[in-house]
Amino acid sequence: MSDTVTKKRRKGPLKSRWSSIEAVEDESGQQGALKRLSAMWSSFRRGKKDGVQDLEPTESPGPAVVDNTTRQQRYASGQYFFEYLVVVSLKRTNDGSSYEPQITYQFPKKDGMARYQKEEEQKTLKAITLFCFPEGINWAPLTEYHSETFSFVLTEIDGSRRNGYCRRLLPKGRGARPPEAYCIISSLACFGLFSKIFDEVEKRRQISMAMIYPFMQKLREAPFPAPGNTVEIKSFIPESGTEIIRLTRPLDSWLEHVNFATLFDCLKDEEVLLVFAAAVLERRIIFIANELGTLSQVIHAVAALLYPFTWQHTLISIVPEILIDVVMAPTPYLLGVQKRLLDLVTDQSDLLVVDLSEDKQETFIISIGDESSILPPKLKTELLEALNTRQNTSTVEELNRVVSEAFLYFFVKTVGHYNSYVKYSHPGERGMFEKRKFYKAIESKTTRHFIKKFIQTQMFDLFIQEVEQQQQSGQQPSGIFHKKILEYQEKKKREKTKKH
Repeated sequence: MSDTVTKKRRKGPLKSRWSSIEAVEDESGQQGALKRLSAMWSSFRRGKKDGVQDLEPTESPGPAVVDNTTRQQRYASGQYFFEYLVVVSLKRTNDGSSYEPQITYQFPKKDGMARYQKEEEQKTLKAITLFCFPEGINWAPLTEYHSETFSFVLTEIDGSRRNGYCRRLLPKGRGARPPEAYCIISSLACFGLFSKIFDEVEKRRQISMAMIYPFMQKLREAPFPAPGNTVEIKSFIPESGTEIIRLTRPLDSWLEHVNFATLFDCLKDEEVLLVFAAAVLERRIIFIANELGTLSQVIHAVAALLYPFTWQHTLISIVPEILIDVVMAPTPYLLGVQKRLLDLVTDQSDLLVVDLSEDKQETFIISIGDESSILPPKLKTELLEALNTRQNTSTVEELNRVVSEAFLYFFVKTVGHYNSYVKYSHPGERGMFEKRKFYKAIESKTTRHFIKKFIQTQMFDLFIQEVEQQQQSGQQPSGIFHKKILEYQEKKKREKTKKH
């Protein structure tokens, strides 16, 4: 989106921010798809940091009107919905013993690329087939299949990130047949919008494959709307006439890739806090579920709980079976693993394995054991009370706002005083964060104990580095986190005045 954050170069030796997974040989002896698969970062890696403002609408949200006077206000500058759409089908191998995912349709076709570009493109397309069908080659024809939608993130060697939105369904036909997957690759993170686009694609697929092209062409030509705005796509369908599809982007654009409902459907509030505690200290966490959609939605939701901080390590929402060895990586990660592969991950230690499935016997299959003591007790109680108010919400947007603000206030109360401890020797020079004075300023002993651990994380380190650099260039803190900090400080002042 237009508010992409540039990563800053770190100082000194660091744990690797990338997890390279080497090429593997599959059972047929063919080289694995990912010769160089870098870590799959959450799309929130692209998300806003405090100090990067949304492109807010200048009037009440409504249908986008394409005219020169409102274009910059209405559309995220230079951003379009997607790079390409592919259809991934399961084709029988030569010996007829199994199925192999292959791309059978691509829109648009890319022409005029240099040789190295074509090679990189082929690697990406091969990776897409793995993530569309992470189960591998073990498929059988089906007569019934409930369509499912999920997402993943591809991080290229150069650090650029693309989101993959995937819907698997049973193609039109008679008799038993394998499912196929529709995958949209985009630099934009907005799960809700792409789910609606898939509804339209699926509807047209049931009529004819040829019906998909004109719809996707119009979508590709349409600019991506700014937060809170709507773009209209006109599309003709036989026997129905011309339809107008309205795609509205949420006003809270930093939450548009998230639906917290799935997370709280799978876990109790207290269990969510245990997962949050492990994530905030950058531990290894594996989520287990049968459904691909559950895995991708929960992992993105957990990453979103860390806002305004950003998960800095490996994040793979759905680990393909061929890459299951990634669970042995010693560095922090958030991984989604299908339950049928559970036996391949339970021989690990020093991690948290969370079962999200409905038929689970216990939620935490493996744990370190100290997760319940990581968060300060008083703040944990306040978090639970704030989360309880979500029972009064009626829409996904309201639920997302209540949950996100509950965790945002946790960070306001624990580290909201950070800016007072970024000191400058001379105007215009880069600031220096006084770490020791920062945590010594916290009165609560239990909160101070938590903060001493949290400030050692890479997510906090990068956040502070960006603050130091922003202020060096004359930028003042802004954004929703800073706004909540000011509101909290003003509230504390009023309470102090009342006491006196």
